[in-house]
Amino acid sequence: MMLTTSAKKRYRLLKPYCISSKQNHPIHTSYFGFIPEPAMVNFFTGRIWPRNYTPFPHEKIETYTGRGYFETVPAVMTKPKLICRRCLNEQAHKFISFHCAKCQKICHYCRHCITMGRMCSCDELILWKGAENRKRKTQVQFAWSGNLTAHQKKAADELAQSISQNRNHLLEAVCGAGKTEILFAAIYDSLKAGKRVCVATPRTDVVLELYPRFQQVFRNITIHALYGGAEISTQFAPLILATTHQLYRFEHAFDVMIVDEADAFPYTYDEALQRAVLKAKKPDAPIAFVTATPSNKLLLQQRKENWGCSFIARRFHGHPLPVPRFQSLWNYEKAFQKNKIPQKLQAWVKQRLQKNEPFLIFFPTIELMEQVTPLFQKLEPTIESVHSEDADRKEKVLQLRNEERKGLLTTTILERGITIKNVQVAVVGAENPFFTSSALIQISGRVGRNVQYPTGDIVFFHHGITIEMDRARNKIVEMNRHE
Repeated sequence: MMLTTSAKKRYRLLKPYCISSKQNHPIHTSYFGFIPEPAMVNFFTGRIWPRNYTPFPHEKIETYTGRGYFETVPAVMTKPKLICRRCLNEQAHKFISFHCAKCQKICHYCRHCITMGRMCSCDELILWKGAENRKRKTQVQFAWSGNLTAHQKKAADELAQSISQNRNHLLEAVCGAGKTEILFAAIYDSLKAGKRVCVATPRTDVVLELYPRFQQVFRNITIHALYGGAEISTQFAPLILATTHQLYRFEHAFDVMIVDEADAFPYTYDEALQRAVLKAKKPDAPIAFVTATPSNKLLLQQRKENWGCSFIARRFHGHPLPVPRFQSLWNYEKAFQKNKIPQKLQAWVKQRLQKNEPFLIFFPTIELMEQVTPLFQKLEPTIESVHSEDADRKEKVLQLRNEERKGLLTTTILERGITIKNVQVAVVGAENPFFTSSALIQISGRVGRNVQYPTGDIVFFHHGITIEMDRARNKIVEMNRHE
């Protein structure tokens, strides 16, 4: 092989490695080149990552940067205006200016994505610019032997067709319709075609619920579950389950993006998280939005941009949705302040304990829930409370599922993404503005999901009926009228 003068100069700058099918080691051969380590390629492909905080030695990052394998950008761009390069926030009031001890200058950091680690204008992010070292065809094994209902099959075919055409799609299906199973065919087709797929959701609990199910269905491939506190792996994963916050760390990474629970807080209220979805996918990649309660904005966008659309009003087992009942609980906060559980609520809990039925009780605030937890533990010692900052939330939910606990007190953190056989549900303070109609619909959807227990009790304890409560019940009744 004849090399030009410029090529000879270029190769002299590269670290010599032997190109061999068996080994890569620094010996003299007839062909020399710099071979990127598979772990580096696998980890950084599609990621935008802090330069000084990687799973690799700093010296190695500097070597690869010097050889042009990384594009380096400031974490916070200051010209022509302040922009967070990680979350794309441009709102000036969400930046903090301070005298930085590192650079001894005035720096800026973004408060919007500070939970992912503080990055300021003198910090740098790196993006992989080398080739992707992976097979385009994934040898995935599909190990799901279930059967779809006619409604599910129709929706699954419509979704797969939209994804194959790089067309956005809205899947609207009631709680318990089997939305996850409807996704399987489209994901399998995409993986077989060598595409990288992300299933993103606003809630950590949904990621934890989906991860073991996807591991059982899609065999022989690496699947990552990414959420706050999750371990970092350097393996390449063609299928990633992630909270929407984790998408701040990706850029042009995915060929297919699926947003599950697309109506959930905080995604539906946070434009930065919505931008993160667009940033994380490749420019021409389709997005599938999956939800039981689509927002008016999402429905309008679907019609305006002519997305694909599927609608399912029936649960997979064919039984109607349990309709919530309203039960007055006047002055319940005063009763709790006197260290008493209101009589109607106490009777409801005792009935669940007598029938040995697992239960969830939703509260509008963490403060109220933690205040009353000791009162409920006097009725049953295994009752515990969970909320978004609870490090043991995963274990407590698992214990309830395994019948090691009788019940859990919770905030809306468990309004979705959780399935527990024969669970009974109560909402305390359903009149609180925090309980929107969509939240109440999702909470009601925890009941009757199992084919062996298709019915159950869902009660809204309240200090006055609200419009949101009426909307939730009317929507459920309306869905039950559909065939």
